[in-house]
Amino acid sequence: MEKKVSESVINRLPRYYRYLDELIKEGVDRISSKTLSEKMGLTASQVRQDFNCFGGFGQQGYGYKVESLKESIGKILGIDRQRSAILIGAGNIGRAFALNITFEKRGFHLTGIFDNDPEKIGQTVGDIVVSDFEEVEKFIEENKPEMAIVAIPKAGVNQVVFRLKNAGIKAFLNFTHAEVEDAEDIVVENIHLGDSLMRLSYKMGEKI
Repeated sequence: MEKKVSESVINRLPRYYRYLDELIKEGVDRISSKTLSEKMGLTASQVRQDFNCFGGFGQQGYGYKVESLKESIGKILGIDRQRSAILIGAGNIGRAFALNITFEKRGFHLTGIFDNDPEKIGQTVGDIVVSDFEEVEKFIEENKPEMAIVAIPKAGVNQVVFRLKNAGIKAFLNFTHAEVEDAEDIVVENIHLGDSLMRLSYKMGEKI
């Protein structure tokens, strides 16, 4: 891909994927950019521009074949690769994430859960037994996971990320309240639920 795709387009791709999945469940075979844009609160021009970043998928006057479009977007997102992931932190957020996210549908397979709390080590979350964090380097060496989901208190996040990075982890989904910056050799997605609440508060102030 010659030109860099904007962050806003990348952020919309999962929305397209989710909506197309719903259309398939409803038995919809084909959809136009106009109808798709109306359903998603975008413009038809925006939809076409987004898809043109990846070469375009439809034909003028013919629309998009829903199944094929979903498959194409899934490949762009890398869902078909099924990358392996580990979870660091078996507290409330970590457990909720492990139990409620269908990893396989989003391109990942959860292979291990780690914590340093003796009361949590040995417990089962879903079908995975929580392991001692001190064993994480050995697990990474043997199983080669590519991503770590970090759901721990913010005080220890930088040390944990540094340790996991040195062990071979290439990407991080960060659920702590501490910001982890991208480095040249890793990818970081920082998730701040508190920020979402504040954005919601701002939007409520505008409309309510």
